[in-house]
Amino acid sequence: MPVPKRKRSRARRDSRFANKGLKAKPFSACSNCKDPILGHQICASCGYYKGKKVMTTKIERAVKRGEARKAQMAQRARAQEHEEAPKE
Repeated sequence: MPVPKRKRSRARRDSRFANKGLKAKPFSACSNCKDPILGHQICASCGYYKGKKVMTTKIERAVKRGEARKAQMAQRARAQEHEEAPKE
């Protein structure tokens, strides 16, 4: 089994890891809501990309779900009233 002939110096050993630093990613502002976003990414707060709506956000889905529930509850209430009404 091969064994190193000489001890590797600290400088030679540490120079291998010298180029692994983290680089800061550039941020830009969303064209619609002005929130900071990474480049070439959809804005998570408003769902716009390059000025076009491409994604529904969590808030919009929650509002739509709430409206659907209200409509469903109203429909159930109307059905119950219709069943309880005396037939003449």
